[in-house]
Amino acid sequence: MNSKRSIIPKAVTEYDLRLLRIFRTVVENGGFSASESELGVTRSTISVHMSNLESRMKLKLCSRGRGGFALTEDGQAIYHACIELFDSLNDFSRLVNNLGEELSGELIILCADQLDTRMQLKLAEVVKKIHKAQPQLHLVLDNEALKHIEKCLLKEKAHIGLLPSYQQIEGLDYQTIYNEPIYLCCSHAHPFFQLKDDEISLEMLTQTPAIHPGIDIDAEGREQLKRLNLCAKAYQFDTRKTLILSGCYIGYLPLSYIQQELEAKQLKIIHRDSACYQFNLSLVSKHNPRETSKIELLKAIFDEVFNRE
Repeated sequence: MNSKRSIIPKAVTEYDLRLLRIFRTVVENGGFSASESELGVTRSTISVHMSNLESRMKLKLCSRGRGGFALTEDGQAIYHACIELFDSLNDFSRLVNNLGEELSGELIILCADQLDTRMQLKLAEVVKKIHKAQPQLHLVLDNEALKHIEKCLLKEKAHIGLLPSYQQIEGLDYQTIYNEPIYLCCSHAHPFFQLKDDEISLEMLTQTPAIHPGIDIDAEGREQLKRLNLCAKAYQFDTRKTLILSGCYIGYLPLSYIQQELEAKQLKIIHRDSACYQFNLSLVSKHNPRETSKIELLKAIFDEVFNRE
């Protein structure tokens, strides 16, 4: 039987955790001597602690001699496990500390696009539930450019961002809360408005001025854009719709965002079955944020409002 399977056979004790913290400090400082100042003990004491840890684990964790300090293969595995262990303990402590805590201060939600009527109603319900659950919070709801929202989330200057699901930035968590089709359309002032779909060829589409969304979009959307003559740019739906309504350009917009204009015959969808792709909206927050309780409150309320039947 492999003796390595008996690593700390009993429950991890407080003494084990103490030794593992010393081991992690030694590794991150590159040796015993370099760790003396941070640990506040002598090199010989550190050596005793390390020997005790190796004895308890029945593993050789490091070599120390003329060649300097170096981790063994088992030592590297234990070091990486240490990082995960102490991160988990920190997460647990953060959760316990936040339970039952009355939230205070600002609660900041940033949106990457102007809100259509349906989204306004949804967010109004979110606001109502936030106010009912934590009326003392100062709520901030605003529109910002997508890249600015990402920076605010990473720097924890905002709690939640509502962003199109086109890319994922390291350090941020993404949860899709809403999706709908997005269609190619033109206005009543555009030459295509009077034409039937079978009269609008792919060649005509490639020659007609069209709008780029201004941000990197998913693979399905990129394939659609490749067919167009992209010579204008609009980052937000409202500015994109303005360009389309001018009659000078064609472009893609979500169905819910153009419903009123479709009914009023101000806009028309082109090639409904083939010139479309899915628009996904993500609820985005920082991974391991400081104000966990606020993020969890928002996620729970958004999930209730957006995912119920």
